[in-house]
Amino acid sequence: MRIQSTAILGTVRLLPGEPPLACRDTAEARWWARAVARRLAAREARALHALAGLGGFPALLGWDGRRLLRSAIPGLTLREAQPRDPAYFRAALRLLTRMHRRGIAHNDLAREPNWLVTPAGAPALIDFQLAWRDPRRGRLFRLMAREDLRHLLKHKRQYCAQHLSARQRRLLASPSGAARLWRWTLQPLGRRLRAWLG
Repeated sequence: MRIQSTAILGTVRLLPGEPPLACRDTAEARWWARAVARRLAAREARALHALAGLGGFPALLGWDGRRLLRSAIPGLTLREAQPRDPAYFRAALRLLTRMHRRGIAHNDLAREPNWLVTPAGAPALIDFQLAWRDPRRGRLFRLMAREDLRHLLKHKRQYCAQHLSARQRRLLASPSGAARLWRWTLQPLGRRLRAWLG
């Protein structure tokens, strides 16, 4: 087994085999963070269950309340690959649309490590610990889905800005009130917490 990442909230290990698998082990979380780690892993399990059968997302293979087993998607992170092809971002938009139609908002797409570029050049998404599930897609869900889209467009602006449409530029220029509040209050706190949690 190869350790991919360790943190206060547990360990993610890549398991050998074909196809490769990934195991999120909350049993290895610090004792005082274990309840939070398991709640987040359960959230990820629910999201992956809702996305079953869709390409571009890990497949949920097991969740026993302590360890989450999922398929591992080969590829590079967005930062590593730095895709310049507008086709990647068109496919990423379709991926978001399919996810949102299943009632899942990712809620952590500002982080480039959560975006993958597969060996075929296709987009994929991982790390659904903060995902929000709402089969009815109510008002709060729609707000979160809009922020998912805005984060995708921010990445497109960084790597492929000349291919942003006028509508996409307008969306980037008009963050929601909740997004502005997040940016000035909770986002800095979240960054410090993430750095502290490892």
